[in-house]
Amino acid sequence: MSTSNLVAESVWRAIGSTRSVTDDQLSILHFTYGKNFERAVRIFDQRGVKMISGLPSGRSIFQVVGESRRKEEYMCFAEHYCGCYSFFYDIVNRGEELCCKHQLAARLAASTGTCIDAKVSDEEFALLLSKL
Repeated sequence: MSTSNLVAESVWRAIGSTRSVTDDQLSILHFTYGKNFERAVRIFDQRGVKMISGLPSGRSIFQVVGESRRKEEYMCFAEHYCGCYSFFYDIVNRGEELCCKHQLAARLAASTGTCIDAKVSDEEFALLLSKL
């Protein structure tokens, strides 16, 4: 893991422990993730992150609203996967970014405890996952 990734992980842990984010932390994350972080903050500010949890298992996935006029919703695991085009093109295929704006918005909302929470049965949750 690169030094910038280690620093970013440290910042994410600090945000999660206090459930708040400082200007310095925002600056570090912006330096690490660039334009994707700017876009993620816009999604976060518009309350565009929903955490869907299955009951009784407690498994969860994020549903994040896109920025286009169509307001598509993307399913993502904040640290590992997003169903958006950018994830596959910029991250997986070209390796140009560390993560997409949807992942960053999900991580920011989860770290600050400001996700919109939705509870579904484990059966409904499995159906959601089967569509990925």
